[in-house]
Amino acid sequence: MRVLAQPAFVLHARPWRETSLMVELLTRDHGRVGVVARGVQGAKRHPLRAALQPLQQLRADFLPRGELARLLQAEAVDAAPRLAGDALMAAFYVNELVLRLLPRNDPAPELFERYGELRGRLGDAGGPAWQLRRFERDLLDLLGYGLSLEESEEGAPLDPAARYVLDAERGAVRDRSHAPGSTSGAALLSLAQDRPPPPEQLQELRGALRGVLAIHLGPQPLKSWGLLSALARLGRDQDISR
Repeated sequence: MRVLAQPAFVLHARPWRETSLMVELLTRDHGRVGVVARGVQGAKRHPLRAALQPLQQLRADFLPRGELARLLQAEAVDAAPRLAGDALMAAFYVNELVLRLLPRNDPAPELFERYGELRGRLGDAGGPAWQLRRFERDLLDLLGYGLSLEESEEGAPLDPAARYVLDAERGAVRDRSHAPGSTSGAALLSLAQDRPPPPEQLQELRGALRGVLAIHLGPQPLKSWGLLSALARLGRDQDISR
C-alpha cells in the first residue's frame, strides 16, 4: 500500500547504481525508512535531487517493498537550515546517531518531533552542545534506554556535590574516588531538570552520555566521533604552533 504525503526528514543520501540515490528518511508515522529514488540525474529531476539532502524536511510518497521502499515523489516543505562549523558537525553526528540506533520501520513519532525541534535550534547562539545533550537524553528515553538522572542506583537522591559514573544499565553509580571521567551530581541534575549547566559540567555530561551511547552502539563507534576528535586535535596543534 502506498504511503502518501508522509512528513519526513532526510538523514542520509548516497548514490545507488548509476542514476539513483539510496535515502534514509526519518518519518513521522513509519520511523526510519530506507527508500530508493530512481533516475534522479538530469535537469528535469533537479528539484527532487535537491530535496533529498540531509536535514531537508519533506512530504514523501513511497511504496514499501521489503527492506527498501521505492520513492515515488518528494517535495521540500521548507528551506533546510544553513549550518556551518560546529553546528554542521553536530547535524552530521545527530543523523548518524539516529541511523545507528533507530531500527527501520519502527514508528517513533515523538522522536520525529524531537528531531524537528533540534534541527531548528542547532544554529542557536552559544553553540550546539547543550541541545545535543538534551537530544541524547531524549533519544535514550524514547528508545527504552533511559536512565534516572535524579537518583542513584540505590534509589537515593543525587548529591549535587558528589561524583557519579553513569552506567548504561545501573544508572548513576556513586564514585567516592572521584576518578577521571566521573560526573558531578550537579551536572546530572541539570540535565534531568532541563537546566543548562556551566561549561565544565556540560563537558562532563558529554563524556557521561557518550559512554552510555557507546554501549548501545556496540563495537563500531560513530564515524562522526572520530572526525570530531581529529578536528579537536588539529585545533590544539594550531594553538600550540602560534
